[in-house]
Amino acid sequence: MWFIESDIIGDAMRVHTTSLSAGISRTEEFEKKGLAQFAINVGTKCGHGCLYCSTGAILRMHRSFKAVGENPFKSGYAIVDPETPERVARDAVAMRSRGLVQLCTTVDAWSPEAQEHDLGRRCLEAVLSQPKWTVRILTKNAAVKKDFDLIERHRDRVLVGLSLTATEDKSHIMSVVEPNASSNSERRHVLEEAHRRGLRTYGMLCPLLPGVSDSPGDVDQLVNFVLDCGAEEVFVEPVNGRGPSLRDTEEGLRAAGFRAEADALAAVRHQPAWSAYASRLLRSVQDALKKRRSLHKLRFLLYPSNLTQGDATWIRSHLEGVKWLGKD
Repeated sequence: MWFIESDIIGDAMRVHTTSLSAGISRTEEFEKKGLAQFAINVGTKCGHGCLYCSTGAILRMHRSFKAVGENPFKSGYAIVDPETPERVARDAVAMRSRGLVQLCTTVDAWSPEAQEHDLGRRCLEAVLSQPKWTVRILTKNAAVKKDFDLIERHRDRVLVGLSLTATEDKSHIMSVVEPNASSNSERRHVLEEAHRRGLRTYGMLCPLLPGVSDSPGDVDQLVNFVLDCGAEEVFVEPVNGRGPSLRDTEEGLRAAGFRAEADALAAVRHQPAWSAYASRLLRSVQDALKKRRSLHKLRFLLYPSNLTQGDATWIRSHLEGVKWLGKD
C-alpha cells in the first residue's frame, strides 16, 4: 500500500492517495436496498465533507486511515485511489456473474479529488466496455454532466442519479452541511439535463434531514421534481445515526446560526424522536407519490432497530415501498 499527500481545493483539503485491492465487489447491503448487486468505490474518504456522512462509521477499521494518520470520523481530507479504473477493467472482463453495479456506494466518483484523476469517467468506460453490465451512478457533483456524452452512447445501460437533499430555498442551509458538494440547485439542473437528453434517471432523496427537508411541502416538491425528470425509482432514507454524524450535523448548523434546524437534529439523536421522524417521513413520501399515482416507484430505506413499537406497528400496516434493512 502506498500514499502520497497533497493539497487541493480551497481551504487546503488534504488529499491522500492509496492503493486498494477491490475493483468490482458484490454488495449484499445495497442489493437488499434494491440499488445494485455490485459496487465500485474509488477510495475510502470523500472530499465533499458532508457532515451527516456515515461512511466513517462503516469503514472506520479500514487500514487506510491509520496509514495516513487521519481520523475516519473527521473531515477536511480525502483518500482516493487513482488506479481504481484499472482494477475495474480487470474485473469487468474476468467476472462471469454480471449485473447492476453502483458507482459509488461509500464515496463519490465525481468528488473534487476524484475529478483530479477523472475516476468517474474512467470507471464508466471500463465497465461499459464489457457486455451485460449496467451502472447506477450516484453523485452529489454536477461534474457528472461532462460524461453525458459517454452515457448517451450506452443510454440503456446507465441510470443517472444526483442525490437531492433539500429544496432550492434551503441551499443556504445545505451549504453548511454539504460544504464541498455541488448545490442542490446545480444538481437539479444536471438531472433536468439528463432527462432532456433522454437518459435514464432515478430519484435519490437522501437524507431528508429533520427540520430542513422533511415537511410534507418539501417532500411534495422533491418527489414531483424527480418524477418530472423521468425517475424510474424514488429512493428515500431518513438520516442515519451511525457514528457521530448527527452530532456533527447539529453542531455545524448551530455554529452557522441555524438554531431551529440544529434543535431538530439534536432531538432525533434520541430513539423516540428519530422513530417519529422516520414514520412521519414515510407517510409524507407515500402521500406525495400517491398523488402522482407513482407509489410503485418508492424505495423507502429503513433500519427497524431504532423504531418504537408503536411506530413499527404503524409502518407494518403501511408497507408500500418500504425496504427493511439490517438484520432485524
